[in-house]
Amino acid sequence: MMKSRINENVWELLGEFSNLPPEAKSLSFCSASPVGSNVSLTETCQTFVLSCQVGKADILVVGIGKAEMVKGDWIKKGAVVIDCGINHIPGYSPVIVHMDLHYQTKLHSCIFFCMSKRYKSTIFAKRFLQTHQPGKWSISYTKLNLQMPVPSDIVISRSCVPKPIDRMAREVGLLSDEVELYGKTKAKVQLSIIKRLKSQPDGKYVVVTGITPTPLGEGKSTTTIGLVQALGAHMKLNVFACVRQPSQGPTFGIKGGAAGGGYSQVIPMEEFNLHLTGDIHAITAANNLVAAAIDARMFHEATQSDKALYNRLVPLSAGQRKFSPIQINRLKKLGIDKTDPSALTEDEITRFARLDIDPSSVTWQRVLDTNDRFLRRITIGQAPTEKGYTREAQFDITVASEIMAVLALTSSLEDMRERLAKMVVATSRGGQPITTEDLGVSGALTVLMRDAIKPNLMQTLEGTPVFVHAGPFANIAHGNSSILADKIALKLVGPEGFVVTEAGFGADIGMEKFFNIKCRYSGLRPHVVVLVATVRALKMHGGGPTVTAGMPLPKEYVEEVIVSVAILFSKLCISSFPSCRADTEAELDLVCRMAKAAGAFDAVRCSHWAEGGAGAVNLGLAVQRACEAPSDFQFLYDLDIPIADKIRIIAQKIYGADDIELLPEAKHKVELYTKQGFGHLPICMAKTHLSLSHEADKKGVPSGFVLPIRDIRASVGAGFLFPLVGTMPTIPGLPTRPCFYDIDLDPETEQVNGLF
Repeated sequence: MMKSRINENVWELLGEFSNLPPEAKSLSFCSASPVGSNVSLTETCQTFVLSCQVGKADILVVGIGKAEMVKGDWIKKGAVVIDCGINHIPGYSPVIVHMDLHYQTKLHSCIFFCMSKRYKSTIFAKRFLQTHQPGKWSISYTKLNLQMPVPSDIVISRSCVPKPIDRMAREVGLLSDEVELYGKTKAKVQLSIIKRLKSQPDGKYVVVTGITPTPLGEGKSTTTIGLVQALGAHMKLNVFACVRQPSQGPTFGIKGGAAGGGYSQVIPMEEFNLHLTGDIHAITAANNLVAAAIDARMFHEATQSDKALYNRLVPLSAGQRKFSPIQINRLKKLGIDKTDPSALTEDEITRFARLDIDPSSVTWQRVLDTNDRFLRRITIGQAPTEKGYTREAQFDITVASEIMAVLALTSSLEDMRERLAKMVVATSRGGQPITTEDLGVSGALTVLMRDAIKPNLMQTLEGTPVFVHAGPFANIAHGNSSILADKIALKLVGPEGFVVTEAGFGADIGMEKFFNIKCRYSGLRPHVVVLVATVRALKMHGGGPTVTAGMPLPKEYVEEVIVSVAILFSKLCISSFPSCRADTEAELDLVCRMAKAAGAFDAVRCSHWAEGGAGAVNLGLAVQRACEAPSDFQFLYDLDIPIADKIRIIAQKIYGADDIELLPEAKHKVELYTKQGFGHLPICMAKTHLSLSHEADKKGVPSGFVLPIRDIRASVGAGFLFPLVGTMPTIPGLPTRPCFYDIDLDPETEQVNGLF
């Protein structure tokens, strides 16, 4: 009777498996006797044969009649297991029921249903399968407790208890061995998931950008998070946000953190804004290892003979010399087809041992993730031990490092190793580019970056998933989160889901680089662009007074003022107007009408800062509609045209300049990089984010200006050239009153105070 009941319940449960993905085709019964006349069952007492059969099953029913006989490590990863065992192990006291699956052995990530004596698990499993539609997540959302007036960001962040991150991972379809936990609220995701989900169709791809901002920022991050909370928690769609990790420069400087704001945030904001999982620190270490290697190599070449240098580069070990693999690579690059160190001629020894770096050509700088204006120009090598070998150098901020760009643009661990090896750090006196591979350091860089390449999983206030990965600035780098995070998220959400990413600063900088750099390397194409525009920014660019961070807003920004605004929109663009307390109905109605008249697909008022996802539902609906419309995406320029022409197209078509002016150093670099074979790379402009022009105080739509290009650098490993426009610094400075005045730690609660 009991066996019959088991069979009935199993078949009832299996009847629900029509909702499983189509690839789940293999069904195996592990039983002492057949459990159904319609199933062909091979009985065997040989454990080896049994383990092989079990390992093939996508759906495994275990009822073998012997407790803990089936081992967890036999089971195929991702399989569904129904354990019908109701046996006990002799000698156990008190007598307890044991399942037929041995749960103490290593288990792959599977879905388990265990039949108890009362068969309650059958009912649970049936409900589970009914709610788990193909590709549809079963995810729990967090209900917001909205308050007015809206409290500070950190108060809101702490008022919401985040789900354990391992639970979030399970909810979005990640297997346990694809996730590395960093505490309870953040985790790294293994790149192996890309292979597992390679046949899964991608979801819809949405990019959020903004108009040229005020120094206060206009809420792109807040809109990104508000939109995903709307699509997920309120519209019940699979959705992922993919955002950048913030630099600690702005966090302690003037702008503050970048977790979003109000009721649209990534949480916990302290974890998000401070250190996270250490990716930026890994980049700092890797970048400065390269810098140290450059100066050390120049020093040793300047103070040693060819023979002494060679003997130290290829030292004796156990009585013999041996090239390392990276040295073999250099020999191949030089056309020396030898692997025995003693076989090299004197000329070959000289060519191998001497990079002959021209000190004035070094383009690789040291970095620090701090705003420090006094590191913009320094002199290194002043200690007596360096024997007078000094040179002028500088620091950049870490997020402007080429290694950060490599992290953001790479597609795999192998690709990252290749990109790190191709990074050009200087030019030899003979005019040849010197790479990190030539320095022998590229393998070590890959080791330092092996964990940083894995995207970081976090969540929003309303319990929707977020990938936080890479953090290049948009004004002095390409300003977008990682390709890897986007690609993994697009697979996880499935064809009916959405991935929302953010392009840094204004559309003239972050979005242009998203299209012309990130999309070129990823092969991805956005379905829709959301352009964030605040009434405050429109007033400023329409002739309003200057907005200064840390100072009260002028009356024009807190009273109703109707201004004329001209905005160019693409066919696939939605304009989002986040409202604040100072905005009036007339102002919001006007800008929405003008946006639609200018060609936007739609223009939507949003209140996600004060209401969370509920305040962005209309935006979510507009995005959903726009994703179904045809897109006419195309790149701004061809890669095979001359470097100067690519820069000119960006200056004229995006910034509105009359022309460009290449200053002497920039002219030299154009000639050098063209000669070295780098002329085919895309362009990443380093320019102020506060104006369409090179002058931060030129608001609105400046005209009649010539864009000065003072220098050009090559990020060959990342895959772009970046012109320096005007006086754009590559490391910010601190203001008179930095944010750190307000930041402190409560020694009793260990809570961070003052972050925003």
